[in-house]
Amino acid sequence: MVVLGSGGPGADGRAGAAYVVLMDGEPRILVDAGPGSLVRLGEAHLDIKHLDTVLLTHLHADHAAELPGIVKARAVSARTDIDFRVFGPAGAQAEGDAAARFPSTSGYVELLFGKTGAFSYLADFAGTVHFTSEDLFAPGSAGRKGEPRVIQRIGGLVISAVAGHHRDAPAVIYRVDYQGKSITFSGDIDPQGHAALRRIAKGTDLLVFNAVVLDPPDAPPALYTLHTAPGDIGRIADAVGVRAVLLSHLSTSVDRSRERVSRSIGAHYPGKLQFAEDGMRIEP
Repeated sequence: MVVLGSGGPGADGRAGAAYVVLMDGEPRILVDAGPGSLVRLGEAHLDIKHLDTVLLTHLHADHAAELPGIVKARAVSARTDIDFRVFGPAGAQAEGDAAARFPSTSGYVELLFGKTGAFSYLADFAGTVHFTSEDLFAPGSAGRKGEPRVIQRIGGLVISAVAGHHRDAPAVIYRVDYQGKSITFSGDIDPQGHAALRRIAKGTDLLVFNAVVLDPPDAPPALYTLHTAPGDIGRIADAVGVRAVLLSHLSTSVDRSRERVSRSIGAHYPGKLQFAEDGMRIEP
């Protein structure tokens, strides 16, 4: 796996959350597409002519805004027909004045690349670009209750997903298994999603956990309804028996408090712990 973006929503010198998973040395799977990740992709000197699967954890701008640029770069890299498989959360309608409305992943793709989309010209820019989108875990589905399911199985590749929880933003947790190795991506997750994360991440080799807040009370209270504190990250990692934890989507406060965060996690989880950096390469 190559970390394309390890930063949070702020302009702090890191690209927004994004990762590319390599299979047999080839970049094949994009997980999130935060702002700045296209630049990091170029700096990594990765040949993306076979990149064909996109996993979006949720549709906040700091996780999904770079998708058009990466799609165009992929089209230019090979100049052949492309079939992108895009997975992400189902949409959510606003309920009440304070609630946000989110499109479904297929709706988002249509808004970007459809016939009347903002970037519709990319459909035949350098070969035909076709999108197969799947909206995961609509309200009332079994997955919304925390039951993981396989969403793609090709040869030795298995991609599983379960509904996460990021306050009002529909969210998905992903696990990628290939040839005996596995990586789980928490996405942005609040305490209501911890049980689902424990189910899907059990025994995973690498748990990529978004780390945005310090332990209470050292972050604004509202952030604890969106994110997971370091102490809970340690408890989850220990409970599921992960081999290594990579903290990513780092806020400035977490990045400046690495020793403190490490102690809090280490009080519960004795395994390997790293802080992500843009461009980092990790083999589970």
